[in-house]
Amino acid sequence: MSILEILKYPDPRLKAPADEVKEIDEGIFGLVEDMLETMYAAPGVGLAATQVGRPVRVAVVDIQCRDETRNPMVLVNPEILEGEGEDLMEEGCLSVAEFTSEVKRHYRVTVRATGLNGGTVELQAEGLLARAFQHEIDHLNGILFIDRISPLKRNIYRRKLRKMSNE
Repeated sequence: MSILEILKYPDPRLKAPADEVKEIDEGIFGLVEDMLETMYAAPGVGLAATQVGRPVRVAVVDIQCRDETRNPMVLVNPEILEGEGEDLMEEGCLSVAEFTSEVKRHYRVTVRATGLNGGTVELQAEGLLARAFQHEIDHLNGILFIDRISPLKRNIYRRKLRKMSNE
């Protein structure tokens, strides 16, 4: 296992939609192990393969993320089947340096994905877990959370990013 480099905005690879996983093989198992190690080290509650430069539809999520209570979930080819309610909550991202903003998302979602055993799973989630699923699936579709905020807030972030890179 190894810690992977997390791509940072504005890396164009973050905007590219990921390819469907056709076969769950040793390469996918290894990627998942590395993604989990990377997510926990960051630390974060979710990570999409596109964030580590792998353009495949794989995401890992663990909203517990403390050593003694870890509960990692692996989603291969995930899709949101249904969303209900609205929830406005502060969000950040391992690929978006030093910036958070309130983002409106569904409060409750139903997600279908393939598990590492090759079987189809359907998951219902609400609150933070639903938000994490939506955030990571957005990544796999080439969407960052800053794409879901107002143009004014997005421009403020871009100016902040330019200022940070000039320092």
